[in-house]
Amino acid sequence: MPKLTIDGREVEVDPGATILDAAEKLGIEIPTMCYLRGHEATTSCMVCVVKVVGSRGLVPSCGTPACDGMQVESATEEVRDARRSALELLLSDHVGDCVGPCVMGCPAHMDIPQMIRQIAVGQLADAIATVKRDIALPAVLGRICPAPCENVCRRAQHDQAVSICLLKRHVADVDLSSDEPYTPQCAEANGKRVAIIGAGPAGLAAAYYLQQEGFECVVVDEHDEPGGMLRYGVPDGKLPHDVLAREIAQIEKLGVRFRLGIRVGKAISMDEVRKQFDAVFVAVGEMNEGDAESLHLDPSDKIEVDGATYVTHVPGVFAGGDAVRRRRMAVRAVADGKEAARSIAQYLADQEVIGPERRFNSRMGKVSESEMAIFLQSGSPKPRTKPFGVAEAFSIAEARTESLRCLHCDCRKPDACLLRQHAQTYGARQSRYKADRRSFVQQTQHPDVIYEPGKCIDCGICIQIASEAGEKLGLTFVGRGFDVRVAVPFGETLAEGLCVAAERCVAACPTGALAFRDDRKPPPGTTQ
Repeated sequence: MPKLTIDGREVEVDPGATILDAAEKLGIEIPTMCYLRGHEATTSCMVCVVKVVGSRGLVPSCGTPACDGMQVESATEEVRDARRSALELLLSDHVGDCVGPCVMGCPAHMDIPQMIRQIAVGQLADAIATVKRDIALPAVLGRICPAPCENVCRRAQHDQAVSICLLKRHVADVDLSSDEPYTPQCAEANGKRVAIIGAGPAGLAAAYYLQQEGFECVVVDEHDEPGGMLRYGVPDGKLPHDVLAREIAQIEKLGVRFRLGIRVGKAISMDEVRKQFDAVFVAVGEMNEGDAESLHLDPSDKIEVDGATYVTHVPGVFAGGDAVRRRRMAVRAVADGKEAARSIAQYLADQEVIGPERRFNSRMGKVSESEMAIFLQSGSPKPRTKPFGVAEAFSIAEARTESLRCLHCDCRKPDACLLRQHAQTYGARQSRYKADRRSFVQQTQHPDVIYEPGKCIDCGICIQIASEAGEKLGLTFVGRGFDVRVAVPFGETLAEGLCVAAERCVAACPTGALAFRDDRKPPPGTTQ
Protein backbone atom coordinates (compact mmCIF):
# COMPACT_ATOMS: atom_id res chain seq x y z
CA MET A 1 0.00 0.00 0.00
CA PRO A 2 1.38 3.44 -0.90
CA LYS A 3 2.84 5.64 1.82
CA LEU A 4 3.12 9.38 1.37
CA THR A 5 3.57 12.49 3.46
CA ILE A 6 1.28 15.50 3.52
CA ASP A 7 2.56 18.60 5.28
CA GLY A 8 5.27 16.47 6.87
CA ARG A 9 2.89 13.81 8.20
CA GLU A 10 3.10 10.24 6.93
CA VAL A 11 0.01 8.26 5.94
CA GLU A 12 -0.65 4.90 4.31
CA VAL A 13 -3.63 4.50 1.98
CA ASP A 14 -5.26 1.79 -0.10
CA PRO A 15 -4.21 1.35 -3.72
CA GLY A 16 -6.19 3.67 -5.97
CA ALA A 17 -6.69 6.29 -3.25
CA THR A 18 -6.25 9.94 -4.15
CA ILE A 19 -4.29 12.67 -2.40
CA LEU A 20 -7.64 13.98 -1.13
CA ASP A 21 -8.39 10.57 0.41
CA ALA A 22 -4.99 10.60 2.11
CA ALA A 23 -5.52 14.10 3.44
CA GLU A 24 -8.92 13.15 4.86
CA LYS A 25 -7.33 10.17 6.62
CA LEU A 26 -4.93 12.57 8.32
CA GLY A 27 -7.70 15.01 9.18
CA ILE A 28 -6.23 17.65 6.86
CA GLU A 29 -9.00 19.74 5.35
CA ILE A 30 -8.72 20.49 1.64
CA PRO A 31 -11.55 22.54 0.08
CA THR A 32 -13.57 20.97 -2.73
CA MET A 33 -16.47 22.11 -4.88
CA CYS A 34 -16.74 19.87 -7.93
CA TYR A 35 -16.11 16.63 -6.02
CA LEU A 36 -18.67 14.35 -4.39
CA ARG A 37 -17.51 11.13 -2.75
CA GLY A 38 -18.60 8.06 -4.67
CA HIS A 39 -18.70 9.93 -7.97
CA GLU A 40 -16.18 10.49 -10.71
CA ALA A 41 -13.84 13.40 -10.07
CA THR A 42 -14.20 16.08 -12.73
CA THR A 43 -11.28 18.27 -11.47
CA SER A 44 -12.96 21.33 -12.96
CA CYS A 45 -13.01 23.88 -10.13
CA MET A 46 -9.32 23.62 -9.15
CA VAL A 47 -10.11 24.70 -5.60
CA CYS A 48 -8.55 21.53 -4.16
CA VAL A 49 -5.08 22.00 -5.65
CA VAL A 50 -1.95 20.94 -3.77
CA LYS A 51 1.79 20.93 -4.45
CA VAL A 52 3.60 17.64 -5.09
CA VAL A 53 7.25 18.24 -4.28
CA GLY A 54 9.46 17.71 -7.30
CA SER A 55 6.73 18.23 -9.87
CA ARG A 56 5.91 21.33 -11.87
CA GLY A 57 2.82 23.27 -11.04
CA LEU A 58 -0.05 22.26 -8.79
CA VAL A 59 -2.40 19.28 -9.09
CA PRO A 60 -6.05 18.72 -8.11
CA SER A 61 -6.03 16.50 -5.03
CA CYS A 62 -9.46 14.97 -5.82
CA GLY A 63 -8.25 13.37 -9.04
CA THR A 64 -4.53 12.74 -8.43
CA PRO A 65 -3.62 9.19 -7.32
CA ALA A 66 -1.59 8.91 -4.12
CA CYS A 67 1.81 7.34 -4.93
CA ASP A 68 4.38 5.72 -2.69
CA GLY A 69 7.01 8.21 -1.51
CA MET A 70 5.01 11.24 -2.63
CA GLN A 71 5.58 14.43 -0.64
CA VAL A 72 2.61 16.80 -0.69
CA GLU A 73 2.20 20.36 0.55
CA SER A 74 -1.38 21.52 1.11
CA ALA A 75 -1.08 24.77 3.03
CA THR A 76 1.72 26.85 1.51
CA GLU A 77 1.20 30.43 0.33
CA GLU A 78 1.52 29.22 -3.28
CA VAL A 79 -1.32 26.75 -2.73
CA ARG A 80 -3.52 29.28 -0.92
CA ASP A 81 -2.96 31.87 -3.66
CA ALA A 82 -3.90 29.36 -6.34
CA ARG A 83 -7.08 28.36 -4.52
CA ARG A 84 -8.00 32.01 -4.05
CA SER A 85 -7.49 32.68 -7.74
CA ALA A 86 -9.64 29.67 -8.67
CA LEU A 87 -12.42 30.97 -6.43
CA GLU A 88 -12.12 34.48 -7.86
CA LEU A 89 -12.44 33.12 -11.39
CA LEU A 90 -15.64 31.33 -10.38
CA LEU A 91 -16.92 34.48 -8.68
CA SER A 92 -16.24 36.62 -11.74
CA ASP A 93 -18.89 34.57 -13.57
CA HIS A 94 -21.29 34.29 -10.62
CA VAL A 95 -24.72 35.93 -10.95
CA GLY A 96 -26.57 36.30 -7.69
CA ASP A 97 -26.68 37.94 -4.25
CA CYS A 98 -25.77 35.91 -1.18
CA VAL A 99 -28.13 38.08 0.87
CA GLY A 100 -30.75 40.55 -0.25
CA PRO A 101 -29.80 44.20 -0.80
CA CYS A 102 -32.06 45.05 2.16
CA VAL A 103 -29.83 43.03 4.50
CA MET A 104 -26.75 44.89 3.30
CA GLY A 105 -28.59 48.19 3.76
CA CYS A 106 -29.63 47.40 7.34
CA PRO A 107 -26.93 48.56 9.80
CA ALA A 108 -27.73 45.54 11.98
CA HIS A 109 -27.75 43.17 8.95
CA MET A 110 -31.03 41.64 10.04
CA ASP A 111 -32.28 38.70 7.97
CA ILE A 112 -35.12 40.71 6.51
CA PRO A 113 -36.10 38.25 3.74
CA GLN A 114 -36.45 35.44 6.26
CA MET A 115 -38.69 37.58 8.47
CA ILE A 116 -40.82 38.50 5.47
CA ARG A 117 -41.25 34.88 4.37
CA GLN A 118 -42.25 33.89 7.90
CA ILE A 119 -44.87 36.64 7.98
CA ALA A 120 -46.19 35.48 4.62
CA VAL A 121 -46.97 32.00 5.98
CA GLY A 122 -48.22 33.21 9.37
CA GLN A 123 -45.19 32.09 11.38
CA LEU A 124 -45.04 35.20 13.55
CA ALA A 125 -43.44 33.40 16.50
CA ASP A 126 -40.57 32.40 14.23
CA ALA A 127 -40.47 35.88 12.71
CA ILE A 128 -39.86 37.63 16.06
CA ALA A 129 -37.04 35.19 16.81
CA THR A 130 -35.51 36.05 13.43
CA VAL A 131 -35.83 39.78 14.12
CA LYS A 132 -34.40 39.65 17.62
CA ARG A 133 -31.31 37.77 16.55
CA ASP A 134 -30.14 41.15 15.27
CA ILE A 135 -32.55 43.84 16.52
CA ALA A 136 -33.02 44.12 20.29
CA LEU A 137 -35.71 46.83 20.07
CA PRO A 138 -37.85 46.08 17.01
CA ALA A 139 -41.09 47.72 18.23
CA VAL A 140 -39.14 50.91 18.89
CA LEU A 141 -37.26 50.88 15.61
CA GLY A 142 -40.43 49.95 13.74
CA ARG A 143 -41.67 53.43 14.65
CA ILE A 144 -38.61 55.66 14.33
CA CYS A 145 -36.12 53.94 12.00
CA PRO A 146 -35.45 55.90 8.76
CA ALA A 147 -35.49 52.51 7.00
CA PRO A 148 -32.18 52.48 5.10
CA CYS A 149 -33.09 48.91 4.14
CA GLU A 150 -36.03 50.20 2.10
CA ASN A 151 -33.80 52.66 0.26
CA VAL A 152 -31.99 49.72 -1.36
CA CYS A 153 -34.95 47.34 -1.67
CA ARG A 154 -34.89 45.94 -5.22
CA ARG A 155 -38.68 46.20 -5.47
CA ALA A 156 -38.28 50.01 -5.43
CA GLN A 157 -36.68 49.79 -8.87
CA HIS A 158 -40.08 48.62 -10.18
CA ASP A 159 -42.67 50.48 -8.10
CA GLN A 160 -42.19 50.96 -4.35
CA ALA A 161 -40.05 49.25 -1.74
CA VAL A 162 -41.52 46.58 0.50
CA SER A 163 -42.67 48.17 3.80
CA ILE A 164 -39.94 46.45 5.78
CA CYS A 165 -40.07 48.79 8.75
CA LEU A 166 -43.82 48.42 9.24
CA LEU A 167 -43.54 44.65 8.87
CA LYS A 168 -40.89 44.59 11.61
CA ARG A 169 -43.13 46.74 13.78
CA HIS A 170 -46.06 44.40 13.13
CA VAL A 171 -44.09 41.34 14.24
CA ALA A 172 -42.84 43.11 17.37
CA ASP A 173 -46.24 44.55 18.33
CA VAL A 174 -47.99 41.22 17.95
CA ASP A 175 -45.32 39.65 20.14
CA LEU A 176 -45.47 42.33 22.86
CA SER A 177 -49.26 42.08 23.03
CA SER A 178 -49.16 38.29 23.43
CA ASP A 179 -49.50 36.49 26.76
CA GLU A 180 -45.90 35.28 26.56
CA PRO A 181 -43.63 37.59 24.55
CA TYR A 182 -40.56 36.03 22.99
CA THR A 183 -37.73 35.36 25.41
CA PRO A 184 -34.45 34.01 24.00
CA GLN A 185 -32.61 31.25 25.80
CA CYS A 186 -29.69 32.38 27.93
CA ALA A 187 -26.52 30.43 28.62
CA GLU A 188 -25.66 29.57 32.21
CA ALA A 189 -24.04 32.38 34.16
CA ASN A 190 -20.28 32.28 33.64
CA GLY A 191 -19.32 34.51 36.57
CA LYS A 192 -18.13 37.43 34.41
CA ARG A 193 -19.68 40.88 34.94
CA VAL A 194 -20.07 43.70 32.42
CA ALA A 195 -20.89 47.32 33.25
CA ILE A 196 -22.76 49.19 30.55
CA ILE A 197 -22.62 52.95 30.92
CA GLY A 198 -25.67 54.39 29.24
CA ALA A 199 -29.21 52.97 28.94
CA GLY A 200 -29.80 54.19 25.40
CA PRO A 201 -30.21 52.00 22.30
CA ALA A 202 -26.54 50.90 22.11
CA GLY A 203 -26.34 50.05 25.81
CA LEU A 204 -29.67 48.24 25.86
CA ALA A 205 -28.72 46.15 22.83
CA ALA A 206 -25.33 45.24 24.26
CA ALA A 207 -26.96 44.12 27.51
CA TYR A 208 -29.56 42.08 25.61
CA TYR A 209 -26.96 40.04 23.71
CA LEU A 210 -24.32 39.76 26.45
CA GLN A 211 -26.87 38.49 28.98
CA GLN A 212 -27.83 35.74 26.54
CA GLU A 213 -24.21 34.59 26.50
CA GLY A 214 -24.10 34.16 30.28
CA PHE A 215 -22.57 37.50 31.29
CA GLU A 216 -24.07 39.43 34.19
CA CYS A 217 -24.93 42.87 32.85
CA VAL A 218 -25.49 45.99 34.92
CA VAL A 219 -26.66 49.10 33.04
CA VAL A 220 -25.75 52.38 34.71
CA ASP A 221 -27.43 55.62 33.62
CA GLU A 222 -27.65 59.16 35.02
CA HIS A 223 -31.37 59.47 34.22
CA ASP A 224 -34.25 58.23 36.35
CA GLU A 225 -35.64 56.08 33.53
CA PRO A 226 -33.80 53.88 30.97
CA GLY A 227 -33.98 54.56 27.25
CA GLY A 228 -31.54 57.41 26.70
CA MET A 229 -32.41 59.51 23.67
CA LEU A 230 -35.26 57.11 22.86
CA ARG A 231 -37.04 58.36 26.00
CA TYR A 232 -35.70 61.88 26.31
CA GLY A 233 -35.08 62.80 22.69
CA VAL A 234 -38.04 61.35 20.78
CA PRO A 235 -41.55 62.81 21.22
CA ASP A 236 -44.05 60.48 22.90
CA GLY A 237 -46.36 60.90 19.94
CA LYS A 238 -43.77 59.35 17.65
CA LEU A 239 -42.53 56.73 20.10
CA PRO A 240 -45.00 56.00 22.91
CA HIS A 241 -43.17 55.55 26.20
CA ASP A 242 -45.16 52.45 27.03
CA VAL A 243 -43.82 50.70 23.90
CA LEU A 244 -40.26 51.56 24.91
CA ALA A 245 -40.93 50.45 28.48
CA ARG A 246 -42.32 47.09 27.38
CA GLU A 247 -39.29 46.35 25.19
CA ILE A 248 -36.91 47.34 27.99
CA ALA A 249 -38.89 45.06 30.32
CA GLN A 250 -38.13 42.17 27.97
CA ILE A 251 -34.42 42.95 28.29
CA GLU A 252 -34.70 43.19 32.07
CA LYS A 253 -36.52 39.85 32.08
CA LEU A 254 -33.30 38.19 30.91
CA GLY A 255 -31.62 39.21 34.15
CA VAL A 256 -30.15 42.57 33.13
CA ARG A 257 -30.03 44.96 36.11
CA PHE A 258 -30.37 48.74 35.98
CA ARG A 259 -28.66 51.26 38.27
CA LEU A 260 -30.34 54.58 37.50
CA GLY A 261 -29.67 58.15 38.63
CA ILE A 262 -25.94 57.48 38.73
CA ARG A 263 -23.46 59.49 36.69
CA VAL A 264 -20.18 57.67 36.13
CA GLY A 265 -17.32 60.09 36.59
CA LYS A 266 -19.23 61.98 39.28
CA ALA A 267 -21.18 59.68 41.61
CA ILE A 268 -18.70 56.88 40.97
CA SER A 269 -15.34 56.97 39.23
CA MET A 270 -14.49 55.05 36.11
CA ASP A 271 -11.61 53.44 38.01
CA GLU A 272 -14.06 52.08 40.57
CA VAL A 273 -16.33 50.73 37.84
CA ARG A 274 -13.39 48.96 36.21
CA LYS A 275 -12.43 47.37 39.54
CA GLN A 276 -15.92 45.99 40.09
CA PHE A 277 -16.48 44.64 36.59
CA ASP A 278 -14.60 42.45 34.13
CA ALA A 279 -15.41 44.70 31.16
CA VAL A 280 -17.06 48.06 30.51
CA PHE A 281 -19.07 49.24 27.52
CA VAL A 282 -19.41 53.01 27.18
CA ALA A 283 -22.68 53.85 25.40
CA VAL A 284 -23.46 57.27 26.81
CA GLY A 285 -24.79 58.81 23.61
CA GLU A 286 -23.50 62.19 22.48
CA MET A 287 -20.62 63.33 24.69
CA ASN A 288 -20.60 66.65 26.50
CA GLU A 289 -17.51 68.67 27.32
CA GLY A 290 -15.38 66.85 29.86
CA ASP A 291 -17.24 63.52 29.59
CA ALA A 292 -14.45 61.60 27.89
CA GLU A 293 -11.90 62.90 30.34
CA SER A 294 -14.05 61.98 33.34
CA LEU A 295 -14.36 58.49 31.92
CA HIS A 296 -10.56 58.32 31.61
CA LEU A 297 -10.84 57.70 27.89
CA ASP A 298 -9.34 60.78 26.25
CA PRO A 299 -8.64 64.35 27.40
CA SER A 300 -9.78 65.73 24.02
CA ASP A 301 -13.44 64.79 24.60
CA LYS A 302 -13.29 62.23 21.82
CA ILE A 303 -13.33 58.51 22.42
CA GLU A 304 -10.64 56.82 20.39
CA VAL A 305 -12.11 53.48 19.37
CA ASP A 306 -11.43 50.78 16.82
CA GLY A 307 -14.40 50.90 14.47
CA ALA A 308 -14.31 47.15 13.79
CA THR A 309 -13.99 45.89 17.37
CA TYR A 310 -15.22 48.83 19.56
CA VAL A 311 -12.01 48.48 21.60
CA THR A 312 -10.68 51.65 23.25
CA HIS A 313 -7.10 52.24 24.35
CA VAL A 314 -8.13 51.46 27.95
CA PRO A 315 -7.88 47.69 28.65
CA GLY A 316 -11.27 46.07 29.06
CA VAL A 317 -13.17 49.19 27.99
CA PHE A 318 -15.26 49.26 24.81
CA ALA A 319 -17.35 52.07 23.34
CA GLY A 320 -20.06 52.49 20.72
CA GLY A 321 -23.20 54.31 19.67
CA ASP A 322 -23.43 58.08 19.33
CA ALA A 323 -20.53 58.48 21.75
CA VAL A 324 -18.22 57.57 18.87
CA ARG A 325 -20.25 57.73 15.64
CA ARG A 326 -22.31 60.96 15.87
CA ARG A 327 -24.85 59.55 13.41
CA ARG A 328 -27.95 59.98 15.58
CA MET A 329 -29.59 56.91 14.05
CA ALA A 330 -31.08 54.49 16.57
CA VAL A 331 -30.74 51.44 14.33
CA ARG A 332 -27.01 52.14 13.97
CA ALA A 333 -26.70 52.44 17.76
CA VAL A 334 -28.57 49.15 18.24
CA ALA A 335 -26.24 47.52 15.71
CA ASP A 336 -23.23 48.92 17.60
CA GLY A 337 -24.50 47.37 20.80
CA LYS A 338 -24.94 43.96 19.20
CA GLU A 339 -21.52 44.04 17.54
CA ALA A 340 -19.76 45.38 20.64
CA ALA A 341 -21.30 42.54 22.65
CA ARG A 342 -19.55 40.07 20.35
CA SER A 343 -16.17 41.77 20.91
CA ILE A 344 -16.71 41.94 24.68
CA ALA A 345 -17.63 38.25 24.75
CA GLN A 346 -14.43 37.43 22.86
CA TYR A 347 -12.37 39.53 25.27
CA LEU A 348 -13.88 37.88 28.35
CA ALA A 349 -13.33 34.42 26.86
CA ASP A 350 -9.62 35.25 26.34
CA GLN A 351 -10.07 35.00 22.59
CA GLU A 352 -8.63 37.28 19.96
CA VAL A 353 -10.92 40.30 19.76
CA ILE A 354 -11.91 40.54 16.12
CA GLY A 355 -15.51 41.65 16.47
CA PRO A 356 -18.46 40.18 14.59
CA GLU A 357 -17.84 37.94 11.60
CA ARG A 358 -17.87 39.80 8.30
CA ARG A 359 -19.23 37.27 5.85
CA PHE A 360 -18.44 37.18 2.16
CA ASN A 361 -21.29 38.46 0.01
CA SER A 362 -21.68 38.21 -3.74
CA ARG A 363 -23.59 41.16 -5.17
CA MET A 364 -25.31 41.58 -8.52
CA GLY A 365 -25.90 45.30 -8.40
CA LYS A 366 -28.63 47.00 -10.38
CA VAL A 367 -30.71 44.72 -12.58
CA SER A 368 -32.06 45.36 -16.08
CA GLU A 369 -35.76 45.61 -16.92
CA SER A 370 -35.75 42.08 -18.32
CA GLU A 371 -34.09 40.78 -15.14
CA MET A 372 -36.56 42.69 -13.00
CA ALA A 373 -39.37 40.93 -14.86
CA ILE A 374 -37.89 37.62 -13.70
CA PHE A 375 -37.68 38.77 -10.08
CA LEU A 376 -41.26 40.01 -10.21
CA GLN A 377 -42.42 36.44 -10.84
CA SER A 378 -41.50 35.72 -7.20
CA GLY A 379 -43.59 38.55 -5.76
CA SER A 380 -47.16 39.74 -5.72
CA PRO A 381 -47.98 42.35 -8.39
CA LYS A 382 -50.00 44.38 -5.88
CA PRO A 383 -48.89 47.94 -5.00
CA ARG A 384 -47.43 48.85 -1.63
CA THR A 385 -49.91 48.25 1.17
CA LYS A 386 -51.04 51.23 3.23
CA PRO A 387 -52.31 50.48 6.75
CA PHE A 388 -56.03 51.13 7.03
CA GLY A 389 -56.06 51.98 10.74
CA VAL A 390 -55.24 55.38 12.22
CA ALA A 391 -52.27 53.97 14.15
CA GLU A 392 -50.31 53.34 10.93
CA ALA A 393 -49.96 49.70 11.91
CA PHE A 394 -50.62 46.64 9.75
CA SER A 395 -53.35 44.18 10.50
CA ILE A 396 -52.41 40.53 10.13
CA ALA A 397 -54.03 40.43 6.69
CA GLU A 398 -52.31 43.64 5.56
CA ALA A 399 -48.93 42.40 6.78
CA ARG A 400 -49.32 39.18 4.84
CA THR A 401 -50.38 41.06 1.70
CA GLU A 402 -47.36 43.34 1.94
CA SER A 403 -44.94 40.49 2.69
CA LEU A 404 -45.96 38.73 -0.52
CA ARG A 405 -44.50 41.64 -2.51
CA CYS A 406 -40.94 40.55 -1.60
CA LEU A 407 -38.98 39.45 -4.68
CA HIS A 408 -36.73 36.93 -2.87
CA CYS A 409 -33.52 38.58 -4.06
CA ASP A 410 -31.42 36.60 -1.61
CA CYS A 411 -29.89 33.20 -2.33
CA ARG A 412 -31.96 30.18 -1.38
CA LYS A 413 -28.87 28.36 -0.03
CA PRO A 414 -26.80 31.13 1.61
CA ASP A 415 -25.37 28.93 4.36
CA ALA A 416 -24.87 25.74 2.34
CA CYS A 417 -23.09 27.38 -0.61
CA LEU A 418 -19.50 26.12 -0.77
CA LEU A 419 -18.48 28.98 -3.04
CA ARG A 420 -19.44 31.46 -0.34
CA GLN A 421 -17.82 29.42 2.43
CA HIS A 422 -14.50 29.01 0.62
CA ALA A 423 -14.49 32.63 -0.59
CA GLN A 424 -14.77 33.67 3.06
CA THR A 425 -11.99 31.34 4.18
CA TYR A 426 -9.55 32.38 1.46
CA GLY A 427 -10.42 36.07 1.34
CA ALA A 428 -11.50 35.90 -2.31
CA ARG A 429 -12.65 39.06 -4.07
CA GLN A 430 -15.48 38.99 -6.56
CA SER A 431 -14.04 41.95 -8.45
CA ARG A 432 -10.54 40.51 -8.94
CA TYR A 433 -11.21 39.45 -12.53
CA LYS A 434 -13.32 41.99 -14.35
CA ALA A 435 -15.96 40.59 -16.68
CA ASP A 436 -19.27 41.68 -18.11
CA ARG A 437 -21.96 40.25 -15.89
CA ARG A 438 -24.12 37.60 -17.50
CA SER A 439 -27.86 38.11 -17.41
CA PHE A 440 -29.80 36.81 -14.45
CA VAL A 441 -31.83 33.75 -15.47
CA GLN A 442 -34.18 31.66 -13.38
CA GLN A 443 -35.85 28.46 -14.52
CA THR A 444 -39.02 27.82 -12.54
CA GLN A 445 -40.82 25.10 -14.50
CA HIS A 446 -40.06 22.38 -11.92
CA PRO A 447 -42.71 22.07 -9.17
CA ASP A 448 -40.12 21.79 -6.38
CA VAL A 449 -36.82 23.14 -7.68
CA ILE A 450 -35.54 26.44 -9.07
CA TYR A 451 -32.46 26.48 -11.30
CA GLU A 452 -30.28 29.57 -11.73
CA PRO A 453 -27.62 28.90 -14.40
CA GLY A 454 -25.68 32.02 -13.38
CA LYS A 455 -24.73 30.30 -10.12
CA CYS A 456 -23.72 27.00 -11.73
CA ILE A 457 -19.97 26.17 -11.70
CA ASP A 458 -20.35 23.36 -14.26
CA CYS A 459 -19.16 20.69 -11.85
CA GLY A 460 -21.35 18.05 -13.47
CA ILE A 461 -22.30 16.39 -10.18
CA CYS A 462 -26.02 16.74 -10.90
CA ILE A 463 -25.47 15.17 -14.34
CA GLN A 464 -23.92 12.08 -12.73
CA ILE A 465 -26.66 11.84 -10.09
CA ALA A 466 -29.45 12.10 -12.65
CA SER A 467 -27.82 9.42 -14.77
CA GLU A 468 -27.39 7.05 -11.82
CA ALA A 469 -31.03 7.59 -10.85
CA GLY A 470 -32.14 6.46 -14.29
CA GLU A 471 -33.70 9.74 -15.36
CA LYS A 472 -35.12 9.40 -18.86
CA LEU A 473 -33.71 12.76 -19.95
CA GLY A 474 -31.61 13.91 -17.02
CA LEU A 475 -29.06 16.68 -17.44
CA THR A 476 -26.09 17.29 -19.73
CA PHE A 477 -23.57 19.94 -20.75
CA VAL A 478 -24.63 22.16 -23.61
CA GLY A 479 -22.66 24.84 -25.45
CA ARG A 480 -18.94 25.23 -25.96
CA GLY A 481 -16.00 26.85 -24.22
CA PHE A 482 -16.94 29.58 -21.77
CA ASP A 483 -20.58 29.25 -22.80
CA VAL A 484 -20.95 25.64 -21.68
CA ARG A 485 -23.82 25.18 -19.23
CA VAL A 486 -25.76 22.40 -17.54
CA ALA A 487 -29.21 21.93 -19.06
CA VAL A 488 -31.84 19.36 -19.92
CA PRO A 489 -31.21 17.73 -23.33
CA PHE A 490 -33.25 18.71 -26.40
CA GLY A 491 -34.32 22.01 -24.86
CA GLU A 492 -36.77 20.32 -22.50
CA THR A 493 -37.70 21.76 -19.10
CA LEU A 494 -36.18 20.93 -15.72
CA ALA A 495 -39.45 19.30 -14.71
CA GLU A 496 -38.98 16.77 -17.50
CA GLY A 497 -35.28 16.30 -16.84
CA LEU A 498 -35.49 15.71 -13.09
CA CYS A 499 -38.42 13.47 -12.27
CA VAL A 500 -36.89 11.35 -9.48
CA ALA A 501 -33.46 12.82 -8.67
CA ALA A 502 -34.32 16.45 -7.98
CA GLU A 503 -33.90 16.25 -4.20
CA ARG A 504 -30.51 14.53 -4.46
CA CYS A 505 -29.32 17.05 -7.04
CA VAL A 506 -30.30 19.98 -4.83
CA ALA A 507 -28.52 18.45 -1.84
CA ALA A 508 -25.34 17.85 -3.86
CA CYS A 509 -25.22 21.21 -5.68
CA PRO A 510 -22.20 23.11 -4.27
CA THR A 511 -23.83 26.51 -4.82
CA GLY A 512 -27.37 27.90 -4.94
CA ALA A 513 -27.78 27.00 -8.59
CA LEU A 514 -30.24 24.25 -7.72
CA ALA A 515 -32.47 25.03 -4.75
CA PHE A 516 -35.92 24.26 -3.41
CA ARG A 517 -38.80 26.68 -3.79
CA ASP A 518 -39.97 28.44 -0.65
CA ASP A 519 -43.28 26.58 -0.60
CA ARG A 520 -41.70 23.14 -0.78
CA LYS A 521 -41.71 21.43 2.60
CA PRO A 522 -38.45 19.50 3.22
CA PRO A 523 -38.70 15.93 4.49
CA PRO A 524 -39.35 15.59 8.26
CA GLY A 525 -36.23 16.07 10.35
CA THR A 526 -34.31 17.91 7.63
CA THR A 527 -33.66 21.55 6.83
CA GLN A 528 -32.44 23.23 3.70
